[in-house]
Amino acid sequence: MPDKAIKYHNRRMNMVNESFFTLACAGLIGSIFGLLLAFFGYRLFLVLLPIWGFFFGLWLGADTMQVLFGEGFLATVTSWVLGFVVGALFAVLSYLFYFVAVAVIAGSLGYFAAVGVMLAIGMDPGFLVWLIGLIVGVVFIFVTFQFNLQKWVIILATAFMGAGVTFATFILLFNPLARFLENPVKVALDQSAFLLVLFALMVAAGIVVQYLQNKTYTLESYNKWEAE
Repeated sequence: MPDKAIKYHNRRMNMVNESFFTLACAGLIGSIFGLLLAFFGYRLFLVLLPIWGFFFGLWLGADTMQVLFGEGFLATVTSWVLGFVVGALFAVLSYLFYFVAVAVIAGSLGYFAAVGVMLAIGMDPGFLVWLIGLIVGVVFIFVTFQFNLQKWVIILATAFMGAGVTFATFILLFNPLARFLENPVKVALDQSAFLLVLFALMVAAGIVVQYLQNKTYTLESYNKWEAE
């Protein structure tokens, strides 16, 4: 009996160690991606934006299923399938067409900014928050192209969302995944004010660094579909 107890304890410890190692690796990957996005988003636009397009599409598809059909966020096979389809579509189109890549980054900035503000003031996630987020995202896309703000929008969006990815990765290590996905803004606000200050400083640093890097550099519009 003692031997069985020892073996059981060892198995439990191995599972804990493996889980921690998995989380640590995921945290490292998420942090690296967030840092690259925040400080080199404009320079690495062609590489990073298809990746961001995939994850934003995955989030938007799953969020849409949750809002319209009452399913849990990525809680069903259907929500996963729709999320992957939308994510893959955003990623491929972002890679092929410059205007789609800019539209995705501008739209995601508007969407997350609007949803973040509404959740921060106490509104519950739901249809109204989702709809307003979509509308604001479309407005951001229109304003970006109407006033030729592509460069600044890319810099602002990548700095903001890169910082968000970096801090969200660390928060996820210490909070249940379901709770974070249900209301990431509330979870973030529940953390210490010091983390929020660090987040704001990272956003500001990302904007400054990218501006200094790219004062004389501007991305050229591309259409890889025609080029091929």
